[in-house]
Amino acid sequence: MNAIIGQSGGPTSVINASLAGVFGACRTHGAEKVYGMRHGVQGLLKEDLVDLSAALSAPDALDLLRRTPATFLGSCRYKLPKDDDAVYESLFDILKKYDIGYFFYIGGNDSMDTILKLSDYAAKIGSPIRFIGVPKTIDNDLTETDHTPGFGSAAKYIGTSIKELVRDSTIYDLKSVTIVEIMGRNAGWLTAAAALAKDEDCEGAAMICLPEVPFDPERFVAHVEKLQQSTPSLVIAVSEGIRAADGRYVCELGDNSLLVDAFGHKYLGGTARYLCSLLSAKLGVKTRAVELSTLQRCASHTASLTDITEAEAAGAAAVKAAYNGQTGMMIALKRVSSDPYRCESVPCDIHQIANLEKTVPLAWIDAENYQMREPFFDYARPLILDELPPVYVRGLPRHLRLKD
Repeated sequence: MNAIIGQSGGPTSVINASLAGVFGACRTHGAEKVYGMRHGVQGLLKEDLVDLSAALSAPDALDLLRRTPATFLGSCRYKLPKDDDAVYESLFDILKKYDIGYFFYIGGNDSMDTILKLSDYAAKIGSPIRFIGVPKTIDNDLTETDHTPGFGSAAKYIGTSIKELVRDSTIYDLKSVTIVEIMGRNAGWLTAAAALAKDEDCEGAAMICLPEVPFDPERFVAHVEKLQQSTPSLVIAVSEGIRAADGRYVCELGDNSLLVDAFGHKYLGGTARYLCSLLSAKLGVKTRAVELSTLQRCASHTASLTDITEAEAAGAAAVKAAYNGQTGMMIALKRVSSDPYRCESVPCDIHQIANLEKTVPLAWIDAENYQMREPFFDYARPLILDELPPVYVRGLPRHLRLKD
């Protein structure tokens, strides 16, 4: 039987390491052919497939793939309908046409919804195809897994960026506030990573605002004013998804016309700009808004080697599970110990994962002081360890690109 692999949702700097893990393990297990879906399940519906054995035939291809950010196969944000047999019949006809026995989908929560629907439909019609999800998301919000591949590298980039911004912000003898907007709709894992910048050589972020804690603009302004009595220049990290007590996103306080994607999620942005305007008006201080935006998910030059290794291992574990007869599963990372750090890859029932969300435990958040508590540091520090340097060509990193 043949295997097929897709990538979906927002990319990460290590999602291609998972692709390398799936592809390598499929060859080891003797898959006759390994196909890649261009642009996920949306591309599959158009039969837009690529023979990965040919695309990854160069001797250094897999090594470069591990170091290449974003999705090698392209991505999509396509939501499979809940009740439309015609779509599923078309998909399964295509899978049968290409003699697919093993289906692997690398992605986050919405992608796990795809695995849930396809595996349930396969069970309904008695299809023998095995469907396995491989976790990916910088948001770190998938349940049943200690963390998700992609989070460690994004956390490493955020911690690094905050340290550099702190150094930059202190060069002038004046009151200033730099507000760094970090991805995170309902879960503040990425913004919490700003706390990692604090060390003996760095003051770290003066304040950290997460969506898990209701945001009070007046209290925020008062705390900034208090901190500036002793520390004139502040760097503040805020999640794009922080909400006021009435449930509105803070970015909506200045703009009520947010667009939504195919899954009904609002496109967020502008939180830092709104807060800068608020501080300028209330305190008269110099402000600067910095949006890390897509940089935090594609910065492979600061990828964590731990993250790359685990991403590849999760891909290989997905293949092992499928060839062992399992389906309707996602590979989860289970932490065995933190010191020394060790994690295992194990399959978990997709029904316990899809459309659920894991947020930062409130016990890890020092809401009064806008900081993180020690359990978060114990959790996150092992995930950012070590590096895999890029392959530099003419002074810039070399990446692998899928040719038309």
